[in-house]
Amino acid sequence: MNSNAQQKPDDSTQDSASAHFGFHTVGAGEKQGMVREVFSSVAGRYDIMNDLMSAGMHRAWKNTFVAKINVPSSAAILDLAGGTGDIAVRLKHKTGANVTVCDINEAMLNVGRDRQIDKGESLGLRWVCGNAEHLPVPDNSLDVITIAFGLRNVTDIPQALRDAYRALKPGGQFLCLEFSQVVIPVLAKMYDKYSFTLIPKIGELVTKDRESYQYLVESIRMFPKQEKLKAMMSDAGFSRVTYDNLSMGIVAIHRGWKI
Repeated sequence: MNSNAQQKPDDSTQDSASAHFGFHTVGAGEKQGMVREVFSSVAGRYDIMNDLMSAGMHRAWKNTFVAKINVPSSAAILDLAGGTGDIAVRLKHKTGANVTVCDINEAMLNVGRDRQIDKGESLGLRWVCGNAEHLPVPDNSLDVITIAFGLRNVTDIPQALRDAYRALKPGGQFLCLEFSQVVIPVLAKMYDKYSFTLIPKIGELVTKDRESYQYLVESIRMFPKQEKLKAMMSDAGFSRVTYDNLSMGIVAIHRGWKI
């Protein structure tokens, strides 16, 4: 890949009728279908690819993420973009609560549901196909909303944040685990080289789909940096917004409350 392929497009070229699909600008109405195709393509080997791409670190990141949540077993919890069910199962074991898994991609939901049934983990999980920008739940109905490695795939992130705020009860919390900006410049350069050189190659070998993993790498670079996402959450209405960097900023956990 040449160096130009690693350059972000100018954000000023995007307007309300357009969206970023990786480094490409597409119509806002097109992105949802394009993202659906990506995850339908990789659904069957998604967890294997996560292990290969992160050297297994995604499991530790998810454990740290879920460890931050302390709610009673009566809590209403929704895990967004949670098709594989791995966050939902962790939440169920941590809290004792029932968890709704919401994902826009039916293929991911089907793979996740079948996998958790095979593992004997289906009890206490509910599977719903839905859009993060318009959650299929009433106002003020949830205690916790989580989203792990999914917010960057949403077409209208501010709208998704506003709708999460709408759906939470007063006192409820929203938590996002997402790839972010590496805080050490030397490591950031090494991470870029690894991401753009090896991840698409691994995707091609394991899933026969290089393009989907090229998109995933580019989507990470286009996602708002830590302070920007913190500001976006505050703009959506959340209070006491904080974030914690993991692995020197490769990923970050953002958290906000509906007060």
